[in-house]
Amino acid sequence: MERMTPNRAAATDSVKVPSLLDALTPVLTLIGLLALSVYLFGADASFGPNQIALVFSGAVAAGIGWKNGHRWKDLQRAVTAGIAQAMGAILILLAVGALIGSWSLAGTVPAMIYYGVKVLHPSFFYPAACVICALGSVSIGSSWTVAGTLGLGLMGISLGLDLNPAITAGAVISGAYFGDKMSPLSDTTNLAPAVTGTELFTHIRHMAWTTGPSFVIALILFTGIGIAADPEGGGAAFGDASTVLDAKYDLSLWTFVPLVVVFGLAFKRFPALPAILAGALAGAIVGAFLQPDLAAALAGDDELPRGLAVFKGVWITLFDGYSSTTGNELVDELLSRGGMSSMLNTVWLVVCALSFGALLEHTGMLARLIQAVIRAAKSTWSLITSVVLTSIGTNIVAADQYIAIVLPGRMFREEFRRRRIKARNLSRTIEDSGTLTSVLVPWNTCGAYMSATLGVATLAYLPFAFLNLINPLIAIAYGIRGFTVEEHAPGEPVPEVDTANA
Repeated sequence: MERMTPNRAAATDSVKVPSLLDALTPVLTLIGLLALSVYLFGADASFGPNQIALVFSGAVAAGIGWKNGHRWKDLQRAVTAGIAQAMGAILILLAVGALIGSWSLAGTVPAMIYYGVKVLHPSFFYPAACVICALGSVSIGSSWTVAGTLGLGLMGISLGLDLNPAITAGAVISGAYFGDKMSPLSDTTNLAPAVTGTELFTHIRHMAWTTGPSFVIALILFTGIGIAADPEGGGAAFGDASTVLDAKYDLSLWTFVPLVVVFGLAFKRFPALPAILAGALAGAIVGAFLQPDLAAALAGDDELPRGLAVFKGVWITLFDGYSSTTGNELVDELLSRGGMSSMLNTVWLVVCALSFGALLEHTGMLARLIQAVIRAAKSTWSLITSVVLTSIGTNIVAADQYIAIVLPGRMFREEFRRRRIKARNLSRTIEDSGTLTSVLVPWNTCGAYMSATLGVATLAYLPFAFLNLINPLIAIAYGIRGFTVEEHAPGEPVPEVDTANA
């Protein structure tokens, strides 16, 4: 262990524990500024105004931390560490931008739309999209990968069928997060039991009690909406767009190679970043060979040799996205997307949000808020409700799903042990709330990713992310009724690791 010097010891001793007012001030500042941002800028709030609100609120948090004895050097180090923690997510965002652009050029997205419109009928499209994404996510354990691949195609199909993109995004997210939550391959599904002291499959079996009914209710709602909103003529709204796609692209089975590459690597347990980058590269190669005319046209330089023009066009799709110029408004709207540059605003939002969250955590303000919540929870049901609200609040304040799992898990674990409530109840509850609500916060890494990838504002798809909305409510209802809330018998020792037989 490193020996503490007198100066460092003095600095540590001078740090004060934040008061409840200290902890609430930056949070209330953020809430007020975000509300004002939405009022003044509306749908454009996430394109700069929200970032300024987060930066200013972070400055307030830093000022309070400095007042309490934290050195600026330490505060800055905490911000840097907080941003560094999200570098994996930021790199995935950039990789998905490249993937979207190259898949639009390669014909992967056009082929998914072309065949999907022919196969999927509007009346059952929403529940079908939800189930498709659930199966994909259970298989590979990644909601982000599923949304960036299958979800991307389903969004295009929904527009081709003249369906609501916000409801489609809700169906994609509901399915993707069901699979992510219930898959033993998911990082969050492994993280929650690890933090709380629960065996993995005990945790998954216990989650089935809340997640299963939530998924069924979500499917019923999507089915009802689909039947009620069935547009006349099914896919007729796609009109000449289908013909344009067939004429402009080589829509052979080779266009699905990039999709096979991504899912093949995911099945092999490759991390998300190299799998998505490989998919983007596969899209670039397929685009160069199958759609060379489109790539050369994108280069916009008639003086270049043919090979260099194709190469330049492919390069452009990776950094600046694909620009469709078919003359068909619907097709051009569907396919003019992607590129790493399209994700830069989202990266900006994530960096600002995580800086704010890192300051709150480093200065002890986040823990102070959670401790106040724990002290107020007197009964078992109020304790479970507190976990739900704390995880949701941490998603809002810290802007990161992993912090919303780890921090409440650490803070509540001893309280659950003291009250002899089995740890599986805590691990399930922080997944029911921390994992699922992260995607409902516009500045959270998950909300920012889904909005940028699916092309729908977070607050637009939020009312239709039924699984993500229902699951926390069921967790609270179970807590109130005591249903499946398991306690250790009197006299039974509380084990270190909670298993199905404990």
